[in-house]
Formats: sequence, structure tokens, C-alpha cells
Amino acid sequence: MSEFIQNCSMPLAILFLVVGFVLLVKGADVFVEGSSSIAKKLRVPSIIIGLTIVAMGTSLPEAAVSVTASLANKNTLAISNVVGSNIFNLMVVIGFCALMTPVEVKKDTLKRDFPFSVICAILLLGLGYLGAMQLGHADGFVFLILFAGFIWVMIRSALKASREGKAVESEEVEAADHMKIMPIPKSILFIVIGMVGIIIGGDVVVDSASNIAQALGMSQTLVGLTIVSIGTSLPELVTSIVAARKHEVDMALGNAIGSNIFNILMVLGIAAAISPIPFMMENIIDIIILLVFSLIVWIFAWTKKRLNKAEGALMLLMYAVYVVYICLR
Repeated sequence: MSEFIQNCSMPLAILFLVVGFVLLVKGADVFVEGSSSIAKKLRVPSIIIGLTIVAMGTSLPEAAVSVTASLANKNTLAISNVVGSNIFNLMVVIGFCALMTPVEVKKDTLKRDFPFSVICAILLLGLGYLGAMQLGHADGFVFLILFAGFIWVMIRSALKASREGKAVESEEVEAADHMKIMPIPKSILFIVIGMVGIIIGGDVVVDSASNIAQALGMSQTLVGLTIVSIGTSLPELVTSIVAARKHEVDMALGNAIGSNIFNILMVLGIAAAISPIPFMMENIIDIIILLVFSLIVWIFAWTKKRLNKAEGALMLLMYAVYVVYICLR
């Protein structure tokens, strides 16, 4: 099947790409439902379910693509998918929200999550550049240890706020609260179906993206930064636009920053732990651009503790300029 997808016609490759994205997104949703149901059955608090299972579910499509690319020795797709998704989340998802309605910025996002996301990007840049232009097995384990630490800090902070009677402001926790408890056999079936969807979807996306790249004379890096990263981030964009239309974007920036941290630490951590990820100079430049964009949005957020329409429009314009740049280079 893999060989057929890599050698089929362009229209068929595009169809396979769309099918792959659907399998990834739906597979992740079903997997999260099944896993959350079992956790609730075991009386795990919604705070922990939301900040682990539900939060990680948003990065499962990126994880599937990057891990599949890593296993298939198409590692340039692995790194460009994550960097491209992070830039898209930050500049387009939040940019669209700010364009439609002002985005309030939470204190934890400004003082904890934003700085940590910048540190993660700097660490990725440093380890990739200094490590003989590759992210090795040891680097992957470092990322996974940092990821576990970040999750622990978030859970500890949320549990402390809960004990003090404060509301825990997190879409993931709210989602976990509303998750239904299903019978164990049904939950297990959901987990299996979700995993199959994620695995097959990852394979199909990587193979069809490679076909499209070859047919159009595009590099794996460019495909990862554009087609694949946008495809895996579309659910977040749609969800954020719907929330913006209802003026419910209180947690939008925090969610995007959290997703970016998960993408670097969890996704690249797993991919690098499986197989070393080679860096190209283009990857270094893109990570520097991600850092610059992060700092610009951080400054926007600090000024009035919110992002307004003008800033949202500017973020979208900067992303458009970036896309033109990576297509021309």
C-alpha cells in the first residue's frame, strides 16, 4: 500500500493526503475518548485527565507524522512538521482569533508557558546545531524528561488552585469534565480503533506528502512546513475560529503555547529517541524565525495583557511573508 501511495497520480495522492489527515484527527479524538473513559472509571481526577490525556491528544497528529517520518528515514519531514505547526499555531490560529475578537492573556501564560516555549525552541536550536547538526537519541530522552517535568508542574499548579477553591482555567480540563464514562470493553475498542487510525493516518500522510513533494519538485522540508503542518493544525484553527465567533477565546493563547511546547518536547522527543533527526541549515533558520515570532507575540501580549485586531492582522501578514519566503528560497 505504501509503495502504491508513493507512486500514484497527483489527484490520488492529494485524496490520500486528505484521508490521512481525517484518520489522524478522528483517530486522536477516539483514542482520547477511550483513554479518558478508562481513567474516569479508575477515579482519576478530571484535572489530571485533562492536562495529560486530553492535552496530549491535540499533538497526536503531529506525533504520528513525525514518528512515521522518523521510522521511514524521512526525518526532515519530522522536524519541519513540528516547526511549521508551531509557527502556524502561533501566527495563524491566534492571529485569526485576535482579528475576530480581542484575546485575553492569562498570567500563567505570560510568566510560565511563554518563557518555557521560548526556552524549548532555544534548546531545540542549540541541541540541533551543536550536536553535529542532528537531534540524537540522548537529546530525545532529554526532551521527554523535560516534558514529564512540565506536565508535573502543570498538574501540581492546577491541583493547588483547585484546593484553594480557585477555578482551573483550562479547555482540556473542561473537556475532561464532560467526557462520558463508557463500559470498559467499549473504551478499549475506542483506544484500539483510535490507535489504528493514528498509525494508518500517519503512514498515509507521510507517503502521500512524499509523492506530492516529488511530483512538484518540492523539498521534504517545504512540504512539512506548509502542507503537512497546516493539515495537522487545521482542527485547532477551526476550533479557535468557532470559539472566537462566540467570543470564548480566553484560553486560546495558552492552548497554542501549550501545544507548541508539547510538539517540541513530546513529538520530537519521541521521534529522536526512536531515530536521530538530521538538521539542515533551513531547519536552523526556521527555528530562529519561530523564536523571533514567539518574542514578537510575547511583546504584543505583555503590552496590554491582550492581543487586539491590529496585532492579529500583523501576525497573519508576517505568516504570509514567511510562506512566500520559504517557497522562494
